[in-house]
Amino acid sequence: MNRPAPPFIIDIEASGLGTGSYPIEVGLALQPDRRFCSLIKPAPGWVHWDEHAETVHGISRETLNRSGRPVAEVAHELNNLLEDKVVFSDAWGIDNPWVTELFARAGVPQRFTISTLEMILSEAQVEIWRDTRDKIINELDLRRHRASNDAHILQETYLKTLAMTTEESVESQSG
Repeated sequence: MNRPAPPFIIDIEASGLGTGSYPIEVGLALQPDRRFCSLIKPAPGWVHWDEHAETVHGISRETLNRSGRPVAEVAHELNNLLEDKVVFSDAWGIDNPWVTELFARAGVPQRFTISTLEMILSEAQVEIWRDTRDKIINELDLRRHRASNDAHILQETYLKTLAMTTEESVESQSG
């Protein structure tokens, strides 16, 4: 049986969760073997920094200033990868505003849409999501709270829960 085409997944790491926070890393899971990740150099005026957030994602301001790419460069790259597509987020309510901030600061029109991952999950997938995600995290042995790793974990969890719920559906119909 062929593996279904995975949905594109986006994940954002940010300087914090409060007012004034901004995106510092964007990650995409495009295909199971194709990912994109970029650190984002803080734009002028992006000064909010939450030390707790830094301990979670492990990205320092110094790393961003040294290795981050300019906001316009990242915005153009995202448009090139995602133009006219829908990309999904498990935290749409916070990821979408950060992407909007990135594009607004870059002065670049966003040419893709972000939707909530729940829009494409069946009830059966939702029921087994957390346990399946935890197993995927252990199997992949990836460092969590880095954008491309988190996007990859979400994409693999989606595919695994889809396969599991589709198998159950086929078994119940044939039994």
